[in-house]
Amino acid sequence: MQIPSVQSLVSAEEWQIRCDLAACYRLVAAYGWSDLVFTHISAKLPDSITGGEHQFLINPYGLMFDEITASSLVKVDMACNKLMDSPFPVNPAGFVIHSAVHEARPDVNCVLHTHSRAGVAVSAQACGVLPISQQSTFVISSLGYHDYEGVALRPDEQPRLQADLGRNTYLMLRNHGLLTVGSSIPEAFLNMYTFENTCRIQIDAQAGGELVQVNPAILKGMGEVMKVATAGLGSQVAWPALLRKLERMGSDHAT
Repeated sequence: MQIPSVQSLVSAEEWQIRCDLAACYRLVAAYGWSDLVFTHISAKLPDSITGGEHQFLINPYGLMFDEITASSLVKVDMACNKLMDSPFPVNPAGFVIHSAVHEARPDVNCVLHTHSRAGVAVSAQACGVLPISQQSTFVISSLGYHDYEGVALRPDEQPRLQADLGRNTYLMLRNHGLLTVGSSIPEAFLNMYTFENTCRIQIDAQAGGELVQVNPAILKGMGEVMKVATAGLGSQVAWPALLRKLERMGSDHAT
């Protein structure tokens, strides 16, 4: 699908955010976490671009994640109204969750939501995330749970979702899927990578013998451990390599 470039219509700062968000969509598809066209990743545009107004980039409804480019992303406000001409529709219902998170968490610049098989499977388990892997220790240290209330269409659900997320990085949407937040697009992606692998490992481990759980004392201070593990660089330690992965795949996301 040929999509006209909008690079000349936006600032260099916005274009970079568009490229990173499009890369994130392509990576989610590459790792098998997408659900056709039915989930979203949103990125907040900074005040330096918007003048203080709340504006976001989100996927054009109807495109597969491996089709999304920097130019096809749609700019919307908090009500999911389009702010730039675009030939693509948007899905206001899908933005209910994202707008709730962005409203409650000004520190969050990216919200990533998936319906992956392993994520939904663990979300349906009464035990939730079990401390049985190194990956799970990072998740459990900053994890909230939100009970299923049906398809997320109603604004009255937003206050409960906001309360359940709180100041956490990870949110398990019961019977629904996974959600991560980040101060940047790379951070939200790396958090989802950890969350998704936590769930995959759990489902695999439960198919075997008796589980060994991590000592609860180890769960304390995992935030500091993560900083050490990434050499203080956080998500930036992996993001350049992930972009190189897309380049090797011949991705045209930055168009």
